[in-house]
Amino acid sequence: MSIRKRNIALSMGLFYLLACIPIIAQSQYPGQHVDKLNKNLVSPIKAYAFDLKDVRLLDSPFTEKMELHSKWIHSLGVDRLLHSFRTNAGVYAGLEGGYDRVEKLGGWESLDCELRGHTTGHILSSLALFYATTGNIQHKQLSDSLVKGLSEVQTALNQEGYLSAFPQNLIDRNIAGQRVWAPWYTLHKLLSGLIDQYLYCDNQEALRVASGMGHWAFKKLSILTPEQRKRMLRNEFGGMNDAFYALYSVTSNEQYHWLGDFFYHEDVLDPLKEAVDNLENKHANTLIPKLIGLVRAYEMGASEENKTIAEFFWNTVVDHHTFVTGGNSDKEKFFKPDHQSKHLSGYTGETCNVYNMLKLTRHLFCLEADVKLADYYEKALFNHILGQQDPSSGMVSYFLPMLPGAHKVYSTYDQSFWCCVGTSFESYAKFGEAIYYHKDSDVFVNLFIPSRLKWKEQGVEITQQTQFPKTGKSVFTIHTDADRSLTLHLRYPSWATNGVSLKINGQNVVCVENPGSYIHLHREWKQGDRIELDFPMSLHIEASDDNQWVSILYGPLVLAAELGADQMENPAPFSDPHKHNDYYTYDYKVPTHFTSTLATKGKPVSDWLLPVPGQAMRFKTDASQCGKELSFRPISELHHQRYSVYWKLE
Repeated sequence: MSIRKRNIALSMGLFYLLACIPIIAQSQYPGQHVDKLNKNLVSPIKAYAFDLKDVRLLDSPFTEKMELHSKWIHSLGVDRLLHSFRTNAGVYAGLEGGYDRVEKLGGWESLDCELRGHTTGHILSSLALFYATTGNIQHKQLSDSLVKGLSEVQTALNQEGYLSAFPQNLIDRNIAGQRVWAPWYTLHKLLSGLIDQYLYCDNQEALRVASGMGHWAFKKLSILTPEQRKRMLRNEFGGMNDAFYALYSVTSNEQYHWLGDFFYHEDVLDPLKEAVDNLENKHANTLIPKLIGLVRAYEMGASEENKTIAEFFWNTVVDHHTFVTGGNSDKEKFFKPDHQSKHLSGYTGETCNVYNMLKLTRHLFCLEADVKLADYYEKALFNHILGQQDPSSGMVSYFLPMLPGAHKVYSTYDQSFWCCVGTSFESYAKFGEAIYYHKDSDVFVNLFIPSRLKWKEQGVEITQQTQFPKTGKSVFTIHTDADRSLTLHLRYPSWATNGVSLKINGQNVVCVENPGSYIHLHREWKQGDRIELDFPMSLHIEASDDNQWVSILYGPLVLAAELGADQMENPAPFSDPHKHNDYYTYDYKVPTHFTSTLATKGKPVSDWLLPVPGQAMRFKTDASQCGKELSFRPISELHHQRYSVYWKLE
């Protein structure tokens, strides 16, 4: 049915569902919150996600990184995060407007920035994810206060459910085709955050506020002409289609499904139906969320074409537009396929792109259970996402520069609030969500992260203990009150070319599978059964897609040469808040004496790059074998200094 015809039908037969039934909610990924779903999935599913609350992370570097982000978020406080919303609505924000009582957020959250409010949406999602991950009530208490404040703002605005930190005029400018900075993008973050609050924290008020936003959006957009709609969709709108499909899943209100369809961007998505790579010069983080929405629609019964388009897009990006770290883009845009060597700049790998590619990867894995998807997830998570955060301050980078001799540029505490700060708030709260999947009596183990899975339907708990990636060893212990017939599918990573060692209860097991597949273990599992898995990690070389440069990896880890802090001047490596978006124009002042060549004369990497005794994941070159003495470590662990990832071998 066309949007116009559905509009007529809805206008004649539907009414606004503001009151919400407590038992309904929205599934982020197939398999989650099945006790709350109001709309059943229609598409075939090969692997279901576990609820995040059923996976607990054990002490590890992952929990340390989570704690840094948790402290950052909680230190910001309710009044600062709500100030722009209250100011927009005329709600009391402090004596005389709070101008000398509320410390203002800066950067993209400044009161005169058109994107203001997006961070509060991200933080609503982050707190929901933190609460599900940890069970810590403090996360729920903070988010409850934020939701209450937003509800008060929505009531004070009294604009048929509209809620934002900026006036509706920004939306009107977007519809008119006038210059404005992505108002629907910001509303997407806010709407998604409210839905997550209901989903993970069971906050009924959050769902009422979100439904109000949906009611306003339908009235605002259902009267637009096709020409107005076409103009409006040219502006970045984030994952609005995904968010409205999510709200539809929560409420069954057909108006919200109509809104999801409304945000189908024909100009960008239709060409992908022809399986033609036309991504060059397209803004990557504008495009990727549109594909997530397509998959969400497919899961709810849309055409198989949606899935085909999304899979073509994913494979095209990963196989032809992605750097060795799992990131993509140069200055936020896709470039010509297989041209990485022409784009080793200081502005590569926008972190939001990786965040959204991982979301798309999760949806596609549920549909296909393909190990290639899991391999990519590991690469992007362990290299790019983990490498984004500065371990000393908790601040994060916008780009992951591939320019030889560059360094990471980190945000400030409260004067940046870039989009990549917002997505990091979510990324660092949900490390547990892609470790395990299930279907019937099968469980997939995709990531090697210390964790405990509680599989309620099977009456089984699985504990994973590992120091990965310091070592390739992982130990899984089964906890059950009765024998269970289950199949464990353990990912056999593509990088594990040195084979695998596998033991069950101390007995060696012959593995017939190959790298880039799953090891299938089917048996009657008993209390205390123990699986020991070891993938010996080794050095290997990976060429860029155009074969002009190479990178060095240890297992899945991208290694970077430590090049010191020469000519890094204060405030480096941090962004200068007095400069407009300096991450985008940053002068890295790379010393001229840096070169990116290694005279290896065709020798294997293990001949000229040697492990440092007693130091995990540390390597040094043998200058007699490659012409230089350099120290290497994983790029995820290299901070506050220059580095190089790509090399020319001579």
